[in-house]
Amino acid sequence: MKFIEEVVVEEFLPTFRSMLAGELRQRGLTQHEVAEALGISQSAVSKYAHGSISRRQEVLDDERVQELVERVADGLAAGDMSSVQALVEAEVLVRQLEDGDLLATLHEEAMPELAEYDADFTIHDPESTVRTTEQVLSSVRRGVRTLTNASGFAGLIPNVGSNLAECLPDARGIEDVAAIPGRIFDIKGRATVPSDPEFGVSEHVAGVLLSVRDAGVDARAAVNICYDDDIVRRFADAGYETVEFDPDAPTDPIVTALEAAEHDETFVLYQTGGYGIEPITYVLAPNAATAASVVRQVLL
Repeated sequence: MKFIEEVVVEEFLPTFRSMLAGELRQRGLTQHEVAEALGISQSAVSKYAHGSISRRQEVLDDERVQELVERVADGLAAGDMSSVQALVEAEVLVRQLEDGDLLATLHEEAMPELAEYDADFTIHDPESTVRTTEQVLSSVRRGVRTLTNASGFAGLIPNVGSNLAECLPDARGIEDVAAIPGRIFDIKGRATVPSDPEFGVSEHVAGVLLSVRDAGVDARAAVNICYDDDIVRRFADAGYETVEFDPDAPTDPIVTALEAAEHDETFVLYQTGGYGIEPITYVLAPNAATAASVVRQVLL
């Protein structure tokens, strides 16, 4: 008797890890860094590198495995993907391959009796909360890197600081919105990010994003930058809709400004200030990475 989990451990995992270790090494990670990223020993990494680990050809040849290995390697090497997300993404593929697919075939080879049955081995939901949460955090990390790596972004940061936020698909409150704790500030001409993104740490940008969604606009990300007429004009010249709202309006000013019109997935929202309120421009987009890219393409 052989469980499919044994096939995963004995046939899939050594091959997958060796492929991933090789890709990470190609991206410049040291043997020690690869070991830490994969949660294995340096001696294991050395064995992978020298071909001392037996690899299953069917796994090596599978295009989905190859695509996942490259995507995870890119994410881990760049710092966009956490080890948790890498694990979840690998788990999702494993469960897919177990469900009447590659791993099921290898399992039948090990247990020929299984070929007589039409059985499913679907265990994990590919749309799990953990996976979605990690994807949102990864998107915010990518977006922040896009902004902070761009020359001149510090000059776009308002006095209250900038933040980049993205929410879960069914967000109801700020606890469902990921952003940078403490915001991004201009410190001596350099955009400074205090820590990694977290959920529930933004009230300002998260509140704007949630109000936009309350208006029926299906945006899931927002970034705030400083306001002036030229900034708004440049967005308009680039083809993005610009919408002004009054921060002193008696009811939700964003909902009031947006509810009467339809909007593209990516657009600009702004207010020109009020009593004790700094003028701010907001870029709304389907995800944080897109919001950051729009800012960079138009203004930097």
